[in-house]
Amino acid sequence: MTDVDTLDFAIVVYREDDRWEAEMLPVALTSDLRGLIHALRQTPSMGTTIGMVAVGDDFFVALRVFGERVSVFLSDITASWDWPLAQQVLEYLDVPVPEEEELDSVLPAGDLSIFADLGLDEMELGALSGDLDLLPDEVLSSIAARLGFSQPFERAVDAAIG
Repeated sequence: MTDVDTLDFAIVVYREDDRWEAEMLPVALTSDLRGLIHALRQTPSMGTTIGMVAVGDDFFVALRVFGERVSVFLSDITASWDWPLAQQVLEYLDVPVPEEEELDSVLPAGDLSIFADLGLDEMELGALSGDLDLLPDEVLSSIAARLGFSQPFERAVDAAIG
């Protein structure tokens, strides 16, 4: 389910020489969780590697890879009804896809403390992901600013959307 008018992008963020860098990943990774994790693991980093994926105006996924450990956060589990990436995230997290009649609100899934050690706590991430006035790319931009890599993130997004 893709539309050429929607804003889909995948960005990898990593530390190099004590500063944050960000690069665009192939847009195909916006529907391939395994490929996304593989790409993040291939990134040369002095520590943690962060993946940020926005899919249209529907949802976002944040990932964090450190060695063999992978933390994943999905902004809205209802996206799993329509989007392969959201379905794959729920499978990865071992969270059942909810029945449509079970939910009528936006609920996140995964590791709410994914960025807690970088200064973004669970409450703040939950509030950002549940803000229906913000599009997924805007939420990710806010997260990037809060974590201290706004400029590299914005440059990568600009490259991703042309």
